[in-house]
Amino acid sequence: MLVADLTNVSWRKSSYSGQGGDCVEVAGCGRAYVVGANWRKASYSGAQSECVEVAVGVPCVVPVRDSKDPGGPALLFPADAWSSFVAAVKIGEFPAS
Repeated sequence: MLVADLTNVSWRKSSYSGQGGDCVEVAGCGRAYVVGANWRKASYSGAQSECVEVAVGVPCVVPVRDSKDPGGPALLFPADAWSSFVAAVKIGEFPAS
């Protein structure tokens, strides 16, 4: 069973946020982890270890994590929002440079 455990989560803002209030926060040293997930990297990643990984088979959400920190927290995106993002990337809405 796949579970997003958000108990005892310690939230923190990016150090780039400054003093502004409209910031994205991430789970710190708490337990915001997806347990039992099957993670995968994009086939375009090759043997690189600095990649974004997504978990497959989680109902309603797409967990995303940093491959350099596989035991760390995951961001959870609504499945339809993730699908829209991936479609936009494929048609070049977000150029690499």
